[in-house]
Amino acid sequence: MITGELRSQIDKVWETFWSGGIANPITVIEQITYLIFIKQLDDK
Repeated sequence: MITGELRSQIDKVWETFWSGGIANPITVIEQITYLIFIKQLDDK
């Protein structure tokens, strides 16, 4: 189970997507995956 600071960070990201109009959990996970991929490209 995820608790503590990590959980609060995940909740903040989830709330950001929700308030932006993306409520479907599959879509949220897809968008997070894209963001992680782009971040990794940026780091390289």
